[in-house]
Amino acid sequence: MKPNKENWKVINRKQTVVSRFTIITDEVELPNRDKLDFSYIHFQQGVCILPLTNDGKVIVLEQYRHAFKSWEYELPAGMVEHGEEPIEAAKRELLEETGVKAKSWKSLGYLYPSPGSTSEVIHLFVATDLINTNHQHLDRSENIKVQYMDFQKLLKLIEMNKFHHGGGLAVILKYWILLGGNFDETFK
Repeated sequence: MKPNKENWKVINRKQTVVSRFTIITDEVELPNRDKLDFSYIHFQQGVCILPLTNDGKVIVLEQYRHAFKSWEYELPAGMVEHGEEPIEAAKRELLEETGVKAKSWKSLGYLYPSPGSTSEVIHLFVATDLINTNHQHLDRSENIKVQYMDFQKLLKLIEMNKFHHGGGLAVILKYWILLGGNFDETFK
């Protein structure tokens, strides 16, 4: 059976702001004329950065995540502020979270981390030619440990299911594809 690509018609919308998120509930009419309520969370756009040192290491963060009550390995990431371009947000977040600036940036596109329940878009970047300023600018709620990790160790964390950061996994995969799918030759 061929999918019907007709859009859902929004009949009514309710928005509830909770902290930095907006919960949207749309009453919609489906292409088959059925009606239902569909809720999702509206997020600001975000960025995720794969910072690579000249000697092949990756800057990896270990950060407390209250939603899971655990310390998680992640790549630098954060929200795009109103009026800010994604590349500028990536530069700001890298500096704030790691104390590092990058001379070279490459965009690897974007992803929708959970399109069935959020409107979030995460822009992916690789940062190279890094300069360490030795000064983080953490937000009040951030508790971040910065690590310089061999790429093979990072891949091992992924293999062992100890790296769960969705944006980080996506930017690593996109970078791997950019390299022709061969980490072993690039990160020995």
